[in-house]
Parts: sequence; C-alpha cells; structure tokens
Amino acid sequence: MTQPESVNAAPARDAAALPDVSHLVVGVLGGTGDQGRGLAFRLAKAGQQVIIGSRTAERAQAAADELGLGVRGADNATAARESDIVIVAVPWEGHAATLAELRTELAGKIVVDCVNPLGFDKQGAYALRVEEGSAAQQAAALLPDSRVTAAFHHLSAVLLQDASVDRIDIDVLVLGEDREATGIVQALADRIPGMRGIFAGRLRNAHQVEALVANLISVNRRYKAHAGLRITDV
Repeated sequence: MTQPESVNAAPARDAAALPDVSHLVVGVLGGTGDQGRGLAFRLAKAGQQVIIGSRTAERAQAAADELGLGVRGADNATAARESDIVIVAVPWEGHAATLAELRTELAGKIVVDCVNPLGFDKQGAYALRVEEGSAAQQAAALLPDSRVTAAFHHLSAVLLQDASVDRIDIDVLVLGEDREATGIVQALADRIPGMRGIFAGRLRNAHQVEALVANLISVNRRYKAHAGLRITDV
C-alpha cells in the first residue's frame, strides 16, 4: 500500500545548490549611511568586490577608504554602471528620485531593495503607506528593465559595522519575481558568516517584510538588543 506523502516532504534548503556569486561586483547605493556601510563592510570582508555609491564620488571614496578591504567609492551612476548586483540602501525620502535618475544605469542589473519606509513619532517607529504597496514595488515600477528583488531588511546596522563581531546569526528574507535573481541574492547573503538567504515570496509580499522592521525596532528598544529573524524548519 502506498504511504501518504509526509507534510514535511518538501526539499530542505540546500545551500550547495545556490550559484557561485564570488566573482560578482556588488554596488551599494547609499553606502555612506549606516546600513549601506555595514553591508559593504560585511560583503567586502567575505571577499566580494564592493563599490560604495553616493551622490558625490568624494564622499563615497572617503567612506570606502575608512572601510579598506579593497572597497571602491564612486558616484551613484558609476557604481550602478560598474556593478553586477546593486543594493539600494538610500533613505526612503530619496528612494524614488534616486532610482528614477539611475534607470539607464540599472537596466539589466539585479537590484536588491532593502529600504524600509518608516515614520517615527513619540510612540516609536511605524510603517508608512506606499502608493505602489512597498519600497520594492516602487523600485520595480521605476526600473522596468531591471531584475528587482527585496532583501537585507532586518539587519542591525550596529552589528553590521562592528568589526569585533565575526558572525551575525540571522536569516535574510529574499523576495522577487525572477527566481534566478532571488537565488543569486540568497547566495550573496550566504557569503556573510552566520547569514542564510531564504526565499520568501513575490514582491507583492514585500510590504509586511519592510514593515516588520518597526516591530524589531520596538523589540530592540525594550530589550536593548539587536534583534533579527530565524526561520524554523528550513
């Protein structure tokens, strides 16, 4: 008699099946801010070629010189043009304008949006409403010729920049329509010790991923922590 298929029969996450991304150049737009600088540091430390992008090449190069590790600095357009994967870590207020200006340079590139549209008041952080649904969906609307994904939302900028921290044990939720692109971003997350890239759905589900950062900020304030996420049974 044939046994019923187990509810746990889905294949386990196989990191070995992810593509080799060690040769790819990663640009970080907004790389002079805390989150962007932290991601640039961790990826460069893992051996990735990294270009920090900023509105001025001088500011970007100054941040790159501080990090060392072979990181280069350039204006946003040059960083986008010379990178294979581009992480968008700019402030929400400048998100739309920055991407609209770089539509040509970002065409054909994998774009990883990690921007969290948040507001702050006396009660703490809260998620903002975005006309397109989320920052990632806004990016997709502005960059129709790019392969837009969403990832790296729930990382502590403090831990990312702390050189004394060797591992950051956290899962990175990766969303997107292009499964090849999401696989590449998963593999990029896996390059950082302690991190795992986990596919978490299509871009239409990015809103709650971005909004969850407001909850993590509340956790951090209450417990004086640097909270992140771990996905069980994967």
